Parts: sequence; structure tokens; C-alpha cells
Amino acid sequence: MKKFFVCLLVLCSVVLYVPNGYSKGLSSIGFLTGYMKGSLEDKPDYEVVPLMLSFGFDLKPLAEKIGVDTKGILEFQVEPFINPVIEPENSIETGVNLLIKYAFPLNKKLMPYIKFGAGPSFMGMDIREQGTRFNFVDTAGAGLSWFIKKNLSVDLEYRFRHLSNASIDSPNRGVETHSVLMGFSWKFE
Repeated sequence: MKKFFVCLLVLCSVVLYVPNGYSKGLSSIGFLTGYMKGSLEDKPDYEVVPLMLSFGFDLKPLAEKIGVDTKGILEFQVEPFINPVIEPENSIETGVNLLIKYAFPLNKKLMPYIKFGAGPSFMGMDIREQGTRFNFVDTAGAGLSWFIKKNLSVDLEYRFRHLSNASIDSPNRGVETHSVLMGFSWKFE
């Protein structure tokens, strides 16, 4: 457990350091929650209440430096989470998602987006599908931001997530979940 948190701290420290000229710095902060569900082999469905913070960093300067012209918004997101597990037993999972988000404003109020990424996680319970509690999550999602104020949006998002231990231990069958999320984001200019 100690090794996991040390690795997580080092990873977040490295990721949050963005060299000058490649990022404008923190561009958004958000909060998401909702419902996540997946199937397990020998237990009731895996049900989770996601609780995630999101810290977005503008990647447009980096994209422009390497010759990529993005019409929309390109962000690197660091998303720590601590998710209560409600089925098959009360437990918790925690970790951090490292995501790339691309958003394209339709107008001043609506902005669809996609995001994908991965990160380490730790499960508080044992399940037959995973030989270890230390795992990794691969995530892909799509959503819509509705701006209720100039810099404040309500976000609605669908996510697919694959959780497995990257063959650290056996078994490594993985758990696939689907999520519906809702939250708020504050954008900085």
C-alpha cells in the first residue's frame, strides 16, 4: 500500500511539471460523480459511485510547437479519484486517471468532447478477476459541456473503463465498466 501511494505521488509530481512554453498552466478544474457498473464472474455486479476531481492543463501551445493546429480545446487532465464501491460489498477504489481531452465548441453554450487515457488504481477488495489489488484503468469517454456562465459548465459524460493489473499477477481477466457521469467544470482564461 505504501509503495502504491509513493508511486502515485511521484507520478503526479512528474506529470504536473510542464516546462515553460509548452503549457499555459492550469486551464480548468472540475468535479464528476455518477454511477458505474460492470460484471463479475462469481459475485453480483460491480457497482461504484465515482467521485473524481479533474485538473486540466492547456496543451495547445505544445500542439502548435510540434506543428499540430487544433481547432478546439486540447487538454491534459489529471483526475484523482476515490470511488465508494457499493456492490458486491462495501469497499473503495482509488487512483488517478491521466487523460487527453479534446473539445470542440459548437457555440457559446455547448461543447462536445472526447477523452481517453490510463492510470494506476488500488482496489480495497479482492475479486476473482484480478490477482492483485494494484491495477491500471484504461478509460475512453465522450461528453457534453453546457455553459451556464461564461466559465462554468455542467458536464454530462459516458465512460467505458477497463481495469486490469497489466499481467503483474495472475489472474488478469479484467473488469469492464460503463459509467454515466455528471459534474461541473470551471474554466480559466
